[in-house]
Amino acid sequence: MEPGSMENLSIVYRSHDFLVVNKHWDVRIDSKTWRETLTLQKQLRHRFPELADPDTYYGFRFCHQLDFSTSGALCVALNKAAAGSAYKCFKERRVTKAYLALVRGHVQESRMTISYAIGRNITEGRAHTMCIEGTQGCENPKPSLTELVVLEHGLYAGDPVSKVLLQPLTGRTHQLRVHCSALGHPVVGDLTYGHASGQEDQPFRMMLHAFYLRIPMQAECVEACTPDPFVPTLDACWSPHTLVQPLDQLVQVLRTAPDPEPTEGGPGPCSPSMPLPGPGRPPPPAAKPPETEAQQASCLQWLSEWTLEPDN
Repeated sequence: MEPGSMENLSIVYRSHDFLVVNKHWDVRIDSKTWRETLTLQKQLRHRFPELADPDTYYGFRFCHQLDFSTSGALCVALNKAAAGSAYKCFKERRVTKAYLALVRGHVQESRMTISYAIGRNITEGRAHTMCIEGTQGCENPKPSLTELVVLEHGLYAGDPVSKVLLQPLTGRTHQLRVHCSALGHPVVGDLTYGHASGQEDQPFRMMLHAFYLRIPMQAECVEACTPDPFVPTLDACWSPHTLVQPLDQLVQVLRTAPDPEPTEGGPGPCSPSMPLPGPGRPPPPAAKPPETEAQQASCLQWLSEWTLEPDN
């Protein structure tokens, strides 16, 4: 598959107030360093120079984040009012997100909820990484929930892998990658949380993709479903042999599931959202305490960070 370039920016949703792009893997969303020759914000400025907001440093307000190595749906607000509406949806836990991944090994349970608490790793040499509660150097672990549904079993370059749908019910840093690794099924191509044997040096990318996104705002429901990149026609190394759950059925469930009711004054955007309905799903997590001042400050920073001055 071709690497990211200034020209190959894919748009999967467009309105007067929002864009949803299908971000390429190994592309940063934005950067204040001149050395980054390709970023999503530079792609947007190249493709839509008339949409750049001169009142912001980056020109575009990104409503959420995707890791450098992760591809897929990412929502861009085209004005401050639209960014505020999206922020409100995140704050009220009304956003639905689902990811596709190839993970090492054959996951035996067809559906599970992963509930390892996740904290920051303060071990020397592991800066900027996360870890699960109980591991050495794990600082300030927080409750974290991910729902996993197995789609297919197969082989990647001859090694057993599973194709899964992942729905983060909380929003911790690197949550999906850490949870899959903690299960013993790390994401294929994950150099940070994958196997230490050098096996992850071979795939051309990390196999994690933001597949589905819905932000149900009062004036507009932003909904986007990106193409599945993990198919044999796009990557000959991936050879599925056993279908466990058809993806199109889960897409239909995602599209028709009712949006969660707003929870005014409730937890912030890192609090649990609605899981996929269906048999075998565990009960929803218990209600959380009201949003703290620190969470409120974090949300305000999220909304205003695009007007910051560049680093000296």
